[in-house]
Order: sequence, then structure tokens, then C-alpha cells
Amino acid sequence: MTKNVKVAAVAAGSVALASLLGAAAMSAQQRYCLQVLRTSAGLGRVHMIEDEAGEQVRVLSLGGVFQSATYLGERRFEPVFAYYRGFDALFQVESALGRPIRQVLVLGGGGFAYPKHALTTRAGLAMDVVESEGAIIRAARRWFFLDDLEARLADPAEQNGCSLRVIDGEGRAFLERGAGRVMPGRPELVRTVGFSTDGAGGTLRQLGEGEVAVPLYDAIVNDAFAGSEPASELVTVEAARAVHRRLVPGGAYLMNVVSSEHGRDVSFLRDEVATLGSVFGRVHVVQASDDAFGDEDNYLLIATDGDAEFADTIAYEDGFPGTVLVDGR
Repeated sequence: MTKNVKVAAVAAGSVALASLLGAAAMSAQQRYCLQVLRTSAGLGRVHMIEDEAGEQVRVLSLGGVFQSATYLGERRFEPVFAYYRGFDALFQVESALGRPIRQVLVLGGGGFAYPKHALTTRAGLAMDVVESEGAIIRAARRWFFLDDLEARLADPAEQNGCSLRVIDGEGRAFLERGAGRVMPGRPELVRTVGFSTDGAGGTLRQLGEGEVAVPLYDAIVNDAFAGSEPASELVTVEAARAVHRRLVPGGAYLMNVVSSEHGRDVSFLRDEVATLGSVFGRVHVVQASDDAFGDEDNYLLIATDGDAEFADTIAYEDGFPGTVLVDGR
């Protein structure tokens, strides 16, 4: 089935089911393993492989899928997978907000591919990244150049007004209660943000033990997986409401969804469109597939109450949204 046929099938709502898998599938051949990680989702591995052009790529695998990847050398801040560049759609909200994007939250750090890209190509970003596995944060610093990114942000000549806060915590708990632990690679990069911890218009209160200050964000990106499965606590309507409460008016929520069965299975996509549509005013579907590295189609869901328009959106009919997902089902 060609890509055009797949897109048309999504628009018509005629393809049966989609599941949220790992970040991407790569066809390159594995060369050797650099490290084995123990995580709550099982053993993870850092591999060195070569892409189709013979260039070395370092990848993080967990649950049988590749979660993240990085080039080496001068290209170490460039995203390998196409859908990471697709997350830049969040900056298309700026016209509707009437100002630049400043505060961004990323749920799911992995190899920190998108933070590396965004914080080295944009100015003035204050980014929080929540990753639930301390072992993965440590691997990102050792193998995926998170340490280089933090060093760059510590240099006034290179930081371009950007900052990064790495938080060891579970995404849903962070959204709802500010639960987590700041994991500074460099202490000078820990930033304190003044805001109401109870949301817009709420009352300031003293943070309890294990709580982290959570601002309102201009954009929130969900790229969180537990191995090959979605972070289930982040796909329900209750999670969507928690996200909505942490966004500024007109802000955007971007979610990575990967098809299965070589693009024939999109029901999770349909269910998530319905779930986000019950909370946000508009839900856009954008395809962000990777011809070089992917065996499945990647889609970005962009949910917002604002009137921002996004390039390459896929139209869908009223009957396309599936079932609203709720906690415990």
C-alpha cells in the first residue's frame, strides 16, 4: 500500500486499528551493543548501527523497538527520525498566541533527541523534560549527548537564551501534582519559575517533599512509551484534562502516534482523536512518517483550543473519531 493510499484511508476512517508503539522502527543492521539498561519496562540496550548510507547511528532500544537515536560527531544534535522534526509544528502556534513559544514540556526523554534539536535551533526556550527512568537519563548523558547539550546551555555564548530542566518522574503525576525530582547535569542549569502551582488563577502554596514547580506551558509534547507500549496513564481523557490545565490559553498538545500492521491499523489514532476532541476545541492529524527508517506510519496529533493552522494536516470525516479512552478501562 502506498503512502498516499494510507493517508486517504485515514482521512476516510476506513482503516481498522492503530496502536501506539515505540518511537520508530529502523531497517539498518545492528552492529554491536554498548550497554544494557535495567528499567521498569524490562531490559534496554544501547546499540551502535549503520544507516543505509553507512553512517554510524547510536540507538536506544526497549521492548523490542527503537526508542531514540543519535548521529555522532558534528551531527549529534540533529534528529535521526523524521517525526522529531515534525514536533516543530508546535511553533506554528506562535501566530495564534501573538508571541513566541517560551515554555515547553516534553513527556518522555529517551535519548533527548527532540530537546537537542529544539534547544540548538531555537532561541529563548525554557524546556522541561520528564523521564520516568533514571537509568535512561543516565544513558542519555553517557551515550546520546545530553551532557553536551547541558554544557552548551551553560555557556552564555551558545545558549541563545535557552534552558533545560531534566526531571526524573512519571508524566501524569508531574502534570497533576508536580511530583518528580530535578536531575541536574550541571547545577547552574536548574531554574526556578514563579507561578501558581494550582494552575491559572490558583493560589501559590509551598511545595511538598518530592514536588517540582510546574509552570503553565505554551506547548506540551507527549513522546512517552513504556517499552513498545504507550504510557497508558497519558492516553486517557483524564490525562488530557491534566494536560489542558497545564497549557496557557491557546497552547498546543502534540502526541506521537505510530501505526501498526504496516500502516493498516489506526484505531488507536481514531480513539485518541476522540479522546482529545472531548477536551480540546480542535484536534489536527499530521503525518510524519520516515521513509528511511520506519516500517510504520508516524502521526502527530495536535490538540488546541486556539485557531492555529498547521501544515500538512490530514482531513477526517465526522465518523472518524473512535472511542473516548478513560482511566481503568
